Amino acid sequence: MRLLISFCLALMLSGCAAFDTVGDSLSGIKDYFTGGADNSEPPSELVEYTPEIKAEVLWDESVGVGADGQTLKLVPAIGNGRIFAADRDGLVQARDLTTGNLVWEVEIENEAGDEVNFSSGPGLGANTVILGTNDAEVIALNNENGALLWKVPVSSEVLAVPVAAQGIIIIRTTDGSVIALNEKTGQKIWSYEHNVPTLTVRGTGVPLIIDMDNTNTIIEGYDNGKLMALRLDDGKYVWESSVTLPKGRSEVERLVDIDVDPIEAKGVIYTASYNGGSAAVSILDGDVLWRNENVSSHTGLSLDSQNLYVSNSDGHVVQLDIRTGSSLWEQKDLHGRRLTSPVTYESYVVVGDLEGYVHWLSSSDGRQLGRVKVAGDAIEVKPLVVGDTVYIYAKDGTLAALKAQ
Repeated sequence: MRLLISFCLALMLSGCAAFDTVGDSLSGIKDYFTGGADNSEPPSELVEYTPEIKAEVLWDESVGVGADGQTLKLVPAIGNGRIFAADRDGLVQARDLTTGNLVWEVEIENEAGDEVNFSSGPGLGANTVILGTNDAEVIALNNENGALLWKVPVSSEVLAVPVAAQGIIIIRTTDGSVIALNEKTGQKIWSYEHNVPTLTVRGTGVPLIIDMDNTNTIIEGYDNGKLMALRLDDGKYVWESSVTLPKGRSEVERLVDIDVDPIEAKGVIYTASYNGGSAAVSILDGDVLWRNENVSSHTGLSLDSQNLYVSNSDGHVVQLDIRTGSSLWEQKDLHGRRLTSPVTYESYVVVGDLEGYVHWLSSSDGRQLGRVKVAGDAIEVKPLVVGDTVYIYAKDGTLAALKAQ
């Protein structure tokens, strides 16, 4: 019995690509142990309130099948007046940021003529659109017309959005490798290997590239609760920091995966882990400046000039003081609605949820200001903001531009 339970947990929580495909099979096993159907706490029902803003859909379009029901890092990218998005089945689109009009569209196939299964991206380089696949490949397209530039194999599935700087593309793979590729040719420049724990939550945070003492440095979170800094040009180790500390007796209780995308402001890196709280770390040496062990997240965070905003593991949005990490307010009305990472602009905090709704919250106290339904499926990726416009990409392939009036 214990072996079967451990096997189920490993399948549900590991970083392997089989997570989504075995979901239906596991539901029956879960019913056996729980005595019936899913008995997890249901998400909060949306309640009516008097909106203080009107959320307007400026345009919405479709990007193929979207994530096709899977949990992937297919996150739109914005550059040069365009928004780039990809679906699970090899479709990539570039659309006008203002109108949503299609600029170009391509469908990428493998050597056998079958569709490529994208798992992450697109990321943007100087002249490229870069994507990762479930089949351990990295693909680069011309950002002007979508023409295929190169395709190279890597060590395993790519679940983190590729990032680029100084003509170097950084790839994170699910086996713990960090790989630097030449943006023009795809040739490997260097790689760094990191051990991955046996039991992990599916997901990989996007590497952060920062300027540290006039040296471009990569900051990455790992499944053991550590942040690591590597030099961009040669992959040399700079520092490592234990940001979160495992607690509890079982392996599940001790999961402290850092799967959120770290963010940086004024020499401080902010991050959060699945079960180990949130933290602020100095970019110079990795010293932990503060920890808040009560606010964990595997979704993400954002900040404004004074505060940090976290979508925590309960589906609450929490505001933290960026100087101390202390909690200032917590929005609980959206409990269990699997909120996206929050995004901030002006006096708003914006999140998407599991039913395709987008919610505007007040940054001053977290109260609900307005909401609009934009998709028939969950929104899992962090909204993007340009000016006063919010861009949303849902799992069903809905790509939309919204504005609060």
